[in-house]
Amino acid sequence: QVQLVESGGGLVQAGGSLRLSCAASGSIFTNTAMGWYRQAPGNQRELVAKVTSGGSEVYGDSVKGRFAISRASDQNTVNLQMNSLTPEDTGVYFCYLRTDLYSFWGQGTQVTVSI
Repeated sequence: QVQLVESGGGLVQAGGSLRLSCAASGSIFTNTAMGWYRQAPGNQRELVAKVTSGGSEVYGDSVKGRFAISRASDQNTVNLQMNSLTPEDTGVYFCYLRTDLYSFWGQGTQVTVSI
């Protein structure tokens, strides 16, 4: 089992920045991917950004150029730097870790961007 602990969510004005962090603990895995999804009420959960098991960064179209994902060398921590935030970025952000067999999810952290 894996536990994911998220931090960094909150309220910010449009144009501001937030940094989300997610730390994984528990079972040891190799060749895992980690990343972030987000979901606004009534909307589907969408990919924000991820780091693949090979180290490649993948971003959702709506955040390209504004967000940056990074993963620590221990492979168990992932950060999401969010810049130039807009109200459309508002939602619950979920950290995930994916193995070859299972996906693990954090509890979600609220990000609210005011006009």
